[in-house]
Amino acid sequence: MAISEFIEPAIKDYATQATATYSAPIDTSQFTGRQFVAGEDPLQTQAIGLAQQGVGSYQPFLSAAQAAQTQAAGTVGGLGALTGPQAYQPFMSPYQSQVIDTTLAEYDKQGAAGEQQIRDAAVMSGNFGGGREGAQLGQYQSDRLGDRAALQAQLLAQGFGQAQNLAQQNFTNQGTLAGLQSGLAGQQYGLSNFARQSMGQDVSALGSLGALRQAQQQALLTADQQAAQTAAYEPYGRLGQYGNTLTGLAGGVAGPQYAEPTAPSPYTTALSTALGVGGLYGKIFK
Repeated sequence: MAISEFIEPAIKDYATQATATYSAPIDTSQFTGRQFVAGEDPLQTQAIGLAQQGVGSYQPFLSAAQAAQTQAAGTVGGLGALTGPQAYQPFMSPYQSQVIDTTLAEYDKQGAAGEQQIRDAAVMSGNFGGGREGAQLGQYQSDRLGDRAALQAQLLAQGFGQAQNLAQQNFTNQGTLAGLQSGLAGQQYGLSNFARQSMGQDVSALGSLGALRQAQQQALLTADQQAAQTAAYEPYGRLGQYGNTLTGLAGGVAGPQYAEPTAPSPYTTALSTALGVGGLYGKIFK
C-alpha cells in the first residue's frame, strides 16, 4: 500500500477536526475581563479612608499655633508701654495719698501737743509770752517742719519704689508670658507635624500590607486566567502538532512543533506591581 493511501484517512480526519475546531469561536470571556483583576484589599480601603480623614487634620493645630503666635506678638508689642519714666504710674497705690495724709496729720497732732508742752512749761516758769518761749517755739516748729518734709519725702519714696518694683516685675512677667506663648506656638506646630507623620506611617503600613495581599489575590486570578487561556487554545496546539506529523509522513516539510508559551510567574508580576503601588502610600503626608 502506498504511503499516500495509508495517510489519506488520517488527512480526512485532520480536515474534519480542523473544520470543527476552527469553526467554533473561542469564548475569550473565559480568560479576559475585569473578573481577573484583584479588587481593592480591605487594608487598602482602610488606608485610603485614613488618608482622606488626614487631609486638613493639621488645621486645628495650625490655628492654635497661629493664635499663640498672635498672642505672643501682642504681648511683646505691649512691652514697650511698660518701659519709660512713666511706667511706674499704673502701679502707684491709690491709697498712698490717704496714707501720707493720715501719717502727716498724726505727726501734726503730735507736734501741736509738743508746742502745748512748751507753753505750759513757760507758764509754770513765769516766762509765758516771753522771748525765751518764742525762741523755743520757733526752734521747735522749724525742726518739726524739717522732720515733716523728710517724713513726707520718705513716704513718697517708698510708694515710688514699690511702684517701680511692681512695674519691673510686671515687665518680667509679660516677657515670660510672651516666651510661653511663643513656645506654645512651636509645640502646636510640632504636634501638627507629628500627627501628619504618624498618620502617614499608618497609611503607609496599611497600604503596603494591603498591596501585598492584593498581589497574592492577583496572582491567583492571573493563574486562573492563564489556565483558562491555555485550555481554550490547547485544541489548536494539538491540531497543529497533528498536522505537522501528517505533513512529515507525506514527505513535506513539517512546521515547528507547537510549544506552550511560557508565561511569567503570576505572583512575581503581581508582587512587582504591588510593591510599586505600596510605595505610593508611603509618600502620603511627606
